[in-house]
Amino acid sequence: MSNTDLPHTEISAFKKSKDFLICVDSDGCAMDSMNIKHLKCFGPLMIKEWELYRWENDILEIWNEINLYTKTRGVNRFRGLALTLKAVNERFHPIAEIGHLLFWSERGRGLSNDSLRREIADNPDIGILKKALSWSTEVNRAIESLGEDEILPFEGVKAGLRQASEFADIAVVSGANADALIHEWCKHGLAKHANLLLSQSAGSKSFCIGELVKKGYSPHKVLMCGDAVGDLEAADANGVFFFPVLVRRENESWNEFPEALKRLSGGDYSQYGEKKKAEFLNNLS
Repeated sequence: MSNTDLPHTEISAFKKSKDFLICVDSDGCAMDSMNIKHLKCFGPLMIKEWELYRWENDILEIWNEINLYTKTRGVNRFRGLALTLKAVNERFHPIAEIGHLLFWSERGRGLSNDSLRREIADNPDIGILKKALSWSTEVNRAIESLGEDEILPFEGVKAGLRQASEFADIAVVSGANADALIHEWCKHGLAKHANLLLSQSAGSKSFCIGELVKKGYSPHKVLMCGDAVGDLEAADANGVFFFPVLVRRENESWNEFPEALKRLSGGDYSQYGEKKKAEFLNNLS
């Protein structure tokens, strides 16, 4: 796909072309990238940074429960780290200065490597903050080194997007890095079915959906497809419908996606959507 064929990457450049709008998250929803990043990078590198090898299996199970399989799925990496180390401190091994990391992660906004560096500059004697930055930096390196063939779309994504694009504008609304998002969607032939690719730089998912609705869509003709509670909250905040991709049942969810499209286009989504919300929340223990 040439640069001239790329979908727009800024809300201001996007124009409504159909009556319906479908917003789709990427990591863990359309792309099977969330599992591999946590299973191969985030959790194992936490074990390494804090030298927790003795309890590795049990601690990795806690990490995955917090970050993948429960209602905190999709939580910011530093909040996930603090919650996991809190559990480690309580159940397995003392974690020095855990209170400092918990305090920063709970009060901070826009938690990132850069914001952590600023916190370290203000508190140079707090070692756990430096360890958290070291861990996060190594995680980024590990993710960049993942093989391209290790991150693939879920089964049914391409067919579902193709069908959706027949009657709806398609906007990818993701918290992923812009370069990675564009690369993955182009590499796997998904970008040709999208009108807009929005990454973390575009703003929160709730903000992005709200700005897109302002383009002239009726909320009952807008659907957000996501895999985390934050995606549901973004949909609810804007009064639009939600379709869940269920963790550990992703392929099953995408195989059902055509039914969701049928109900959306037929004006019969409301009751079905409430059922899907309940199923989604019940699936996250």
